[in-house]
Amino acid sequence: MPCRQSCVRTDLRAGFAVEDRHKPARQVTSIDVARLAGVSRSAVSRTFTAGASVAPETRERVMAAANELGYRVNMLARGLTQKRTNLVGLVVSDMDNPFRAELVDHLARRLVALDYRPFMLPTDPGMDVVPLVDMMLDYNVSGAIVTSDTPPAKISEECAMHGVPLVLVNKEAMDGVANVTLDSEKVGRLAAEALRKAGCRRVGIASQRRPSHTISERKAAFLRACGALGLQTAGDYQGAVQNYAGGIEAAGAFLAAGGDADGVFCANDYLALGFLDGLRSRCSLRVPEDLCVIGCDDIAEAAWLAYDLTTIRQDTMSLAEAAAAALVSRIETPETEVANTTIDVQLVERGSTARPPFNPT
Repeated sequence: MPCRQSCVRTDLRAGFAVEDRHKPARQVTSIDVARLAGVSRSAVSRTFTAGASVAPETRERVMAAANELGYRVNMLARGLTQKRTNLVGLVVSDMDNPFRAELVDHLARRLVALDYRPFMLPTDPGMDVVPLVDMMLDYNVSGAIVTSDTPPAKISEECAMHGVPLVLVNKEAMDGVANVTLDSEKVGRLAAEALRKAGCRRVGIASQRRPSHTISERKAAFLRACGALGLQTAGDYQGAVQNYAGGIEAAGAFLAAGGDADGVFCANDYLALGFLDGLRSRCSLRVPEDLCVIGCDDIAEAAWLAYDLTTIRQDTMSLAEAAAAALVSRIETPETEVANTTIDVQLVERGSTARPPFNPT
């Protein structure tokens, strides 16, 4: 009877068994690395632990063995045995919005540069966030950053209960939670001033029906600035959500109300793109000759020739850096007082408000 071929062969150089190539290889462990390097398993662990003491010669032997075997540290498994990991939960929504996508990209890159490992937790309006909180706690996250429109109260309560540092981005301030926001008051003022400079006398707002703290802040600031500048205000023309489809719906609401305005402040650029296309498809109004339009965020698409949108720029890189810095501060020095950060904004003038300057005299 022929002998059954073994699926294990012996590497004579290394002196230990490895799997034959025609069989699925098992995962290489720290024990394998220790055997090949001729060191203890604890020496392997110290080599892959930041700040741990290990002799240079030992480290070199361990790294050479790890490279030869293709060994990688299971950071997730290691983290589950520790009180805290370097994992950071990013609670996000509306990733179709170019501004939100760019912000999350900068956040993730910044956290990686700071030696943290971000993972994304997507949410939707009205979604039960308890499972997300449970997931973060299961993975012993070092902290979390919330950029979504999900009301953060429940997340804040759970994180505070379990000692997980939390940072909110463009959300309503909460006691004991770091917050990074754009300067909403300046957004409203710059938008009103730009429309007045373009010669507008009666202005409206295009926004969303879905509740949003940031959008509400922008609109309130805009209306205050209009009052101070002597601009008449028309309606708030709304779509369901602050996205492209919401902008088309808002344009329909504007036209249904008679289009009784010569300037419109759109709550964000993504909605503004839909608003402009909605007008083009349904009427002969010209921008900026008949109607000036201004947005907020300065997404890349705002500069496209098809839109040429005047907007208020909030810098996603500055938001991301401030949020990451706030989180690291909360992780490393949780006893310090919570600080809130306000990010400056700038007017970016383009063709959608390019009328001759208005002379009130």
